[in-house]
Amino acid sequence: MIELLAPAGDLEKLKFALHYGADAVYIGGQNFSLRANAKNFSLEDIEKGVRYAHELGKKVYVTVNIIFHNEDANHLEEYLKKLENIGVDAIIVSDLYVVKLVQKLALTLEVHLSTQASVLNEKSALFYKKLGVKRIVLAREASKKEIIAIKEATNLELECFVHGAMCTSFSGRCILSNVVTNRDANRGGCAQVCRFSFDAKEKEVFSMTSKDLNMISHIKEMIEIGVNSFKVEGRMRGIYYIATVILAYRRLIDKIEKNTLTDQEKDYYLKVLNRVANRESTPQFFEKLPTEKEQYFLGRQEVSNQDFLGLVLDYDPIKKIAKVEQRNYFKINDQVEFFGPNMETFSYQIHKIENDHGEKIEVANHPNMIVYLPVDRPLQKYDIMRIKLFDKEKIL
Repeated sequence: MIELLAPAGDLEKLKFALHYGADAVYIGGQNFSLRANAKNFSLEDIEKGVRYAHELGKKVYVTVNIIFHNEDANHLEEYLKKLENIGVDAIIVSDLYVVKLVQKLALTLEVHLSTQASVLNEKSALFYKKLGVKRIVLAREASKKEIIAIKEATNLELECFVHGAMCTSFSGRCILSNVVTNRDANRGGCAQVCRFSFDAKEKEVFSMTSKDLNMISHIKEMIEIGVNSFKVEGRMRGIYYIATVILAYRRLIDKIEKNTLTDQEKDYYLKVLNRVANRESTPQFFEKLPTEKEQYFLGRQEVSNQDFLGLVLDYDPIKKIAKVEQRNYFKINDQVEFFGPNMETFSYQIHKIENDHGEKIEVANHPNMIVYLPVDRPLQKYDIMRIKLFDKEKIL
């Protein structure tokens, strides 16, 4: 079975990821996780998330992947026992101490090796397999050739990143953040110094930022060479990004498995994914070593995405009225589109807006205001309204 694995920075994002087609989510607790600046999950929220996922027949993995200093190990045993009692499906670790501790405590927690371990060769993979690791999250720098060799030598479950931000350093092994901002990147405090702009010469700005990862053109190859889990990066991302990216990969993978994917459809999904991010994207290391084309050097422009216009909260099928929570400015006569996991994306021109007092208005311009739109085609809760991206019919 091919697994689509989504990030979730909090309980709301977890629900959206699963709703939009993820088979599993990976989350971080409030300790021991490499995304300390995300909202993250209390133990109570982890329990709620696991219960919600299991009711849908889906899985939850918890990151325990910091580089441990002595003080970081306090309360780890208690934490791991609680994760097991909650019923999480696996933990993602990078430190061998955690692997051995799971065995010492005789826990049944499944252990996945984090990309922070930077596995790129079959000997390392076999070493971790002998320790009881069930799955390896390969380094982002793994090539197609290396993935094939590791799979053939180990027959382990392999998880690969397919979408999202890349690390300018080697899979997170970086101390730029420590030196420049005194925030420890390997204990969850990365300040992303690699995305800073530096004065190099007069009127020139130097950057060392990597472009994002986007493997949508190679998913079929990755399935064929034995990748089991396709991982999307982004626990700090919002619900619109998660919904858009996960739905695109969900539909792509389903069509590949049914052998019905066309080049036109792949082109459409690629356009959607390139639109949702604020950086350019590329396959990075899969086919070759990245070049200057996969990197920003002399400045870049990162524009905040404003495509997310509204979230459907309810739909009256009799009156054909959608209740929408506004997320970005829209007005009468705007061309928009609706998308969701249980429908085909369709275009719509706004011709009437009412506020929650039943008054006709011309614009929705207050954050999170509730409005009502007449929409002939049925919608469901958590479907999304965005600006019309492009003429889908012409692409397909």
